[in-house]
Parts: sequence; C-alpha cells; structure tokens
Amino acid sequence: MLTLFGVRNQRRSSRPLSVGDMDYLEPKTKNNLLGKLLLLASLVILAIIVISRSSSFTPPSVFSQREEGVTHVLVTGGAGYIGSHAALRLLKDSFRVTIVDNLSRGNLGAVKVLQGLFPQTGRLQFIYADLGDPAAVEKIFSENAFDAVMHFAAVAYVGESTLYPLKYYHNITSNTLGVLEAMARHKVKKLIYSSTCATYGEPEKMPITEDTPQVPINPYGKAKKMAEDMILDFSKNSDMAVMILRYFNVIGSDPGGRLGEAPRPELREQGRISGACFDAARGFIPGLQVKGTDYKTSDGTCIRDYIDVTDLVDAHVKALQKAQSRKVGIYNVGTGKGRSVKEFVEACKKATGVEIKVDFLPRRPGDYAEVYSDPTKILRDLNWTAQYTNLQDSLQVAWRWQKIHPHGYASY
Repeated sequence: MLTLFGVRNQRRSSRPLSVGDMDYLEPKTKNNLLGKLLLLASLVILAIIVISRSSSFTPPSVFSQREEGVTHVLVTGGAGYIGSHAALRLLKDSFRVTIVDNLSRGNLGAVKVLQGLFPQTGRLQFIYADLGDPAAVEKIFSENAFDAVMHFAAVAYVGESTLYPLKYYHNITSNTLGVLEAMARHKVKKLIYSSTCATYGEPEKMPITEDTPQVPINPYGKAKKMAEDMILDFSKNSDMAVMILRYFNVIGSDPGGRLGEAPRPELREQGRISGACFDAARGFIPGLQVKGTDYKTSDGTCIRDYIDVTDLVDAHVKALQKAQSRKVGIYNVGTGKGRSVKEFVEACKKATGVEIKVDFLPRRPGDYAEVYSDPTKILRDLNWTAQYTNLQDSLQVAWRWQKIHPHGYASY
C-alpha cells in the first residue's frame, strides 16, 4: 500500500500544479520552453540576416509577373540590326520588352541606347544568353512571364551559310526548336517568327506570293524553311498563335537617328550591300564589289526587293496585334518592286554624295537572279503596306547615322 501510494503521488507530481482553476508549469518546464523560444527567435533572425546579405537574393521582378493591360514581349536577337529596331518600336508602343542576345552579331551599344530612352522600371531588360544553351533558355522562360515572342536571333548571311552550313542549321533550326519547346512548356501563346524570302530559292515566276513553292538553294534558306516546318507541324496540335514573316532585303535605319546598322568588321564582306556601300563611301574599303553581272535581268545584276527597316518592324507589330489562337499567318513583307544591284549602287552614290568605285566580280555562291514580293495578302489581312519606298531616301537616313557613328556603337 505504501509503495502504491508513493507511485500514485509521483504520477500526480508530473502534471501541472493546480490552484483553483489555474494551472502552473513547474520552473524546470518553464525554463525549457523559454530556451526553445529564444533559440527559434535567434535562428529566424540569423536566417533574415543571411538572406538579406546574400548577393543571389533579389525581390520578385516585375518581368516575372503578368500585369493587366501590359504585353510582355521577348525579343530574341534584340541587340541586332532588325531586332533593336523592333524593340524600339515595341517600347514606343508601351510594350514591356525583354531582349535576349549573345552579342555574337548584335551590339551592346544598341541595348544601351534603348535603356537610355526607356529607363523606367519594368519597361526593358537585357539578358545576355545563348539560345543554344538549353539550361539558359529554360531559366529565361521560368523567371519571366512572357505573353509573346518575336524570334529574330539568327545568323543571316547567304554567302557565309555556304561556307559554314552546319553553323546555320544549328543556330537557326536547332535554336528555334529550343525556343518553341520552351514556349510550349511555359504556355507562351504568341510567336512572331522572322523568316526570309530565301526559303523560296529562285522561283520561276515573279512576283513571289505566299503560295510560291519553297525550294531554297542555300543553307540559310534551307535552315529557315526547316524552322518554319517545325513551327507549322507543332501548330497543328497547339493553341499557339503563330505569324511567320518572310521578308526581303532590309535597308535603312531609325528616322530619329537613334539606331543603325553596325555589323562586325570581320563580317562586312558577308554583309548587306548597304553596309558595303557605306564602307566604300567612308573609305573603309577601296570600293564596292558587285558579284555577278551575267544574270538574266535587264542589266545583268541581281534584282531584289528592298524593304525599309521601319516598315519591317511595323509589319511585326501589326502581326503581333492580329495574331489569333490556333491560327497561323504567313506573309511576305516587301514593297512589291524589284531593284537591280546597279540601281541600288547609283542610289547609294546619290545618298552619300560620294562617287563610289565599283568592281564587278563573278557570282557569289548561293545567290539567285531575281526576287521580289507580291504584298497583296499582308495588305488584305494586316492592313500593312510599305511606306518608305524611295530607295535613295532610305539610304540617306541610314547614311546620316553612319556618318555620326563611323565605328558603329563603339562609343557606347
């Protein structure tokens, strides 16, 4: 009985002591609880200090959140000639813009110009990344809330593509696949794809319509057509809105004088004829080389449809605005008028005021005799037509920027 009584008392002593209706913890239990609370508080304070001092910690970005009334556009290749002009137009029209570029062909100076024009929070961000890096592409899409993609990023020289075809298939076709896959994973609903008239090759009939057979004759055109085919196949079972713009030979620059064309020096030989004309006019090269004078054209030189970059980016914006879910729009973007290379050279001489020396050489591999567009469809569907159609005027605008920036964006 004494033993049982003693056990019974021990059990009672393990419970809180009671006085009236109130319970009191024993001093030892109170001390343990207080110690635990102090330890927990210390750990919380330490965690806050570590996080706040961590260089990797940043508050959520406005670019990572969707905002009513704001369209966030990813512009790949946005540091390049056409991409930077497109970004400028989008920003002027109050779009939110993210530029992704690896600067292999683009210019950081162009991005700095845009950042200076639109410094407000949430307007523009630049991400240095290579679209050929799947991890980088996934990070970009997972950390940003895009509503649409304008995909310009690509190497784009016909002659170079014949020398380094695998580079072109990787950069254009493979990278486009990576972008498309990321868009699908992250449910980005609009794609405006920058394609080219080079997918048509050398058609038997002019002008070129969107129904003209695509038979490209150089790796650049072939890589672009393969990218188009992937997009079209994917769109058959997707609710993505797709616009494919096949454009012709781009010239000109921002009429406001803020942006221009500035190819890297090592690429000048492969670049656009306008760049070569300006280099010859400034004395950077001894003269202009016209490659091919035996084509079946009126003066023996190639005939091309020259589209001003301001008109071109206007077509992209209209395509973005008109894009509809589960539908694909394919449009030629050109003036509908072909001009020979000799005509172009004469216009360049007048625009620069320089009597440029011209050397006539054999054909360049992969070139075709005559290409110009029929813009009927884009006028009908998007209410777009080229406004800057005077060749000399477009070249004069570009020349003004070239004279002020003889070394491109090097001063930025």
